[in-house]
Amino acid sequence: MRSPRKKPTRKIAPVITARLNGHFSLQMQADGSIAAFVDGYSVNLGQLSTAAMDRARNLTDGLPLASFAGKSAIAREVDVLVHRLARHGLLEYRLSFPRDERVLVIIEPQVPEYWPQRAKLGESDTVVLSRFANLRRRGNEMVLESPRAGALFRIGDPAIAATLAALSRPHQISRLRRHAASFNLDLLELLLDSQFLLKLDAKSGDGLRVNEGDGNLVLWDFHDLLFHTRSTEGRHANPVGSTFAYASVVSPLPTVRPPWPGKKIDLQKFSNSDPISPFATLLRERHSVRDFDDAHPVTLAELARFLDTTARVLSEWKSDANFGGSPEITYSTRPYPAAGSAYELELYLAVSNCEGLARGLYHYDAGGHALVAIGASAQQLQALLAAAEFAMDASGPPQVLITIAARFGRISWKYSSIAYSLILKDVGSLIQTFYLAATDMGLGGCAIGSTNIDLFAKMTELEFHVEGPVGQFALGRGRKPEIQD
Repeated sequence: MRSPRKKPTRKIAPVITARLNGHFSLQMQADGSIAAFVDGYSVNLGQLSTAAMDRARNLTDGLPLASFAGKSAIAREVDVLVHRLARHGLLEYRLSFPRDERVLVIIEPQVPEYWPQRAKLGESDTVVLSRFANLRRRGNEMVLESPRAGALFRIGDPAIAATLAALSRPHQISRLRRHAASFNLDLLELLLDSQFLLKLDAKSGDGLRVNEGDGNLVLWDFHDLLFHTRSTEGRHANPVGSTFAYASVVSPLPTVRPPWPGKKIDLQKFSNSDPISPFATLLRERHSVRDFDDAHPVTLAELARFLDTTARVLSEWKSDANFGGSPEITYSTRPYPAAGSAYELELYLAVSNCEGLARGLYHYDAGGHALVAIGASAQQLQALLAAAEFAMDASGPPQVLITIAARFGRISWKYSSIAYSLILKDVGSLIQTFYLAATDMGLGGCAIGSTNIDLFAKMTELEFHVEGPVGQFALGRGRKPEIQD
C-alpha cells in the first residue's frame, strides 16, 4: 500500500513594505491637506481624500508596495503620497516575511530618488560583491553600505552576513541557492539594483576591478570614494554641518594648544621693526565675507581679472618619458601649487548677480581664459545658490558661487591610494589663493565647507565619480558695515 504523497509546501515570498520614518507623523490639516511633522518642523504633502488618508495611516506600521500599485482612485492617491514622502527622505523600506514578521533587511534611502527595485536574476547568472560594499557595526546593528548605492541596508538576519562573505568570490545563483543557508533571491535582486552586487558575464573572468562600473571607476580606491561621498552632501542621509555631535561627551579643545614643557625660545626680540610688507599686510587683512552689496555687484571685468590672477593656465609642458621609467605626460603651470602639477581642479561659476554677465552656470576654460555657459535649469541654479547661502548663514546668495570640481582620474591615475587626500590639499591651496586675490582687489570671499555632489551631477550631467565638487568659494563685492549714529 502506497503512502499518500505529501503536498509540496508553498514557499512564501518576502514582501517589501514602505514605512514612515520613525521620527515623523502624518496629520490631516483643516484645509484637507496632509503634512508630515517632527519636532515642530512640517512638510506639506498636498491634498488627500479621507479614504486615502485612512489607508495612508498604515504607513506608521508599514504598507506593502503592492497594496497601492492598483488602478483604483485610492491606490493612485496613496501612490502619489508615498512617492512625495520618498522625495523628502521620510520613508524606509522593509523586506520581511508576512507570516512570522521576520525582517530580512530594513532599507534606508540615502538619495531622494531611491525606490526599491529588483534587478532580475536567473539561475545561470553569476554575481559577486562590489569592492565598494562595506559591512560594519552601527550602534547595535550591522549595516551594509556603499558610496555607489542609493540606500543603506540594515541587516536583520545575521545569516545574511555569511552569504555576503561568500559573495566575495563570484558565485552562480544556482550554486549559491544550494549552499547558502540564508539564500533569498528577492534580497539579491535588491542588492544588485543598488550596485552592492555585480552581475558578471562569460567574458568577465577574474578582472573584477576592471569590470565594476565604467572605466573611470577603476581609478578609485575604496576608501577614497567612500570619503568623497560621506564628506559631501547628496549621496547620504547623515546630518551635515555644525551638529556639535560630541558636545555632551567631551569638552572642546582649547583655541591655542598648551605649550610643550621645556626650554622656551622667545621670538619676540627677533621681530622686525621695519614696516610690514604688502604681502604680509594682505595675509593679515584676509577674512571671510558672507554678505554682499547687490546694489554694486562684481563686474565681468573684475571677474576676468580674478580668474586670470588665480587659475589661468600660464604654460604647458611635457615630462621626460625616460625619467624614472614613467610615461610621457602633459602638465601645466598655474598660479597656485598642485600635487605633481596634475592640476585636476576645474571651476564652475554659478552667477547670481554680476554686472555684464547673465545669470546662469558657467565653466571656466583655464586654457583659453574663457567662460562657457552650461544649460542648467533655473531651479537647479537656485537650489545651488540657496544651499551656499544657508551654509554661510548669510543674508542672501553670493554674487558668484565658484564650485571647485576635480577630474578625479587626472590625479588617481598616478597617485592611486593617496589621490583624494592630495586633491583636498590642492583645494586648500586654491582657496587661499582665492582669498588673497579677492582681498587684493577689494572684493569679498568666503570658503564653503559643504557641497551637494548629486545636484552638481544633475546640473552638469557628469557622473559623480568622474568629475565632482570638492569645494566652494563665494565671491562678490562685500557689503560695507552700516555706520551707527
